[in-house]
Amino acid sequence: QAFFCLLLCVPWGSSCPPSCQCTERAGAKAVLCSSRHLEEIPKDIPKDAVFLKLDANSITKIPSNAFRHLSHLEELDLSRNAIEKIDRAAFKGVAAGLRTLDLSSNRIRSIPKEALLALNAKLRLANNPWHCECALQEVLWEARLDPDSVQDITCHTAPREEYVGKPLLQVLDAGVNFCSVRQRTTDVAMFITMFGWFTMVIVYVICYVRHNQEDTCKHVEYLKSLPSTQGHAE
Repeated sequence: QAFFCLLLCVPWGSSCPPSCQCTERAGAKAVLCSSRHLEEIPKDIPKDAVFLKLDANSITKIPSNAFRHLSHLEELDLSRNAIEKIDRAAFKGVAAGLRTLDLSSNRIRSIPKEALLALNAKLRLANNPWHCECALQEVLWEARLDPDSVQDITCHTAPREEYVGKPLLQVLDAGVNFCSVRQRTTDVAMFITMFGWFTMVIVYVICYVRHNQEDTCKHVEYLKSLPSTQGHAE
């Protein structure tokens, strides 16, 4: 009876994942799941968690709505994992209250800007194999990045070899604009597409005119081959 009473008295939202440790920090719940060989984000994290440490694991992906039920979450540490993919809605539900988000030392090459620009949190993105592109540039200019780690956001790959290995901030300070490069590429592609359609229309018109001319000539020749009305009258 005491056992069943205990089950009824303990709220389900305050249960702790078996692979984690739950403690109190100044009255706020902290869930510590560091170095637990986790390959995905635990499903049963307490809803009242304020601090969540998932660092030094083997997590490879942050799916949509991964933390949606954690409305009290303020600090999230996902550093030193193997994260390669982050969905657009990965941080949906916690964007407003999150104060710090650590994604450093992962395997992130690119990230949907929508996943980060909606956040008010201070971001740590250092030590990832970034592909320097427009989306990353927009994150750098518009998101709240940790100033102590921004210099460690380095171009692992880039549209031009001369940018590889350099801090993204240094490349941008030199006047490079990855977004304008993408815009020019888009403009060229659009121009080629429009030129192709225009060429097809011209060819169609020429073929149509020639076809009508041939039909007209055949019709004229046919009329000439007919016996005249005057010949019949004689």
